[in-house]
Amino acid sequence: MTESVSPLPERGPTGRRTAKGSLAGKSGSRVERPAPLRQVVYDALAELIINRTLEPGQHLVEADLAEYLGVSRQPVREALQRLQSEGWVDLRPAQGAFVHLPTDEEADQLLGVRAVLETHSARLAAACATDEDIKRLWELQDVGMKALAADDGERLVAANADLHSYITELTGNAVLSELIGLVDRRVRWYYTPIARPRGRDAWQEHAALIEAIAAHNVDKAEKIMAQHTERTRRAFHERPGASE
Repeated sequence: MTESVSPLPERGPTGRRTAKGSLAGKSGSRVERPAPLRQVVYDALAELIINRTLEPGQHLVEADLAEYLGVSRQPVREALQRLQSEGWVDLRPAQGAFVHLPTDEEADQLLGVRAVLETHSARLAAACATDEDIKRLWELQDVGMKALAADDGERLVAANADLHSYITELTGNAVLSELIGLVDRRVRWYYTPIARPRGRDAWQEHAALIEAIAAHNVDKAEKIMAQHTERTRRAFHERPGASE
């Protein structure tokens, strides 16, 4: 039996946009069904949060999300509970679910861990990269530069993630790859609001990093990556709208 969905306001009682407000004007993202539905719904909602279609602090209304995804409320409810357990969503008694508002301390902790992992990753990649690997790195750099020229924030975030991921892949270190994979989604979440303002400097730093890796200069690659991740951390704290 299909549940009827009542029209809901685009802003909640606090004035914040609800999920309905964020998704208004966007075509419904009907989920595919081959995988278990609860997993597919979870992945879809997580991606909407990570790319900030659903912004930090936003009220998440089950009915709106279910309508947008073309599913019943039950898998949405289960997904929200899982997202809450992983820190993406806050469930407030008598108020409902809200996208988590990250604190500066949380950002520092995550970006600090990311810096340690990726600095080691750059050093290992510089030690073992082949000519084909370097060619692929420059191809990924070109994708990022085209996204920068188009001022496309979403493509910049994706290109940045792809380049960093490939550097990790070059290390051949499965444990390192697993650890970086654990923080990758949240790094993308923090990086999204600074992808444009950080863009030109970030991609110049990427080019210098690729040159160091190509020269098999492990010390230089490590140093450039350490500076690169620190500048990203500072940019997050200096972003427009950041808390004083």
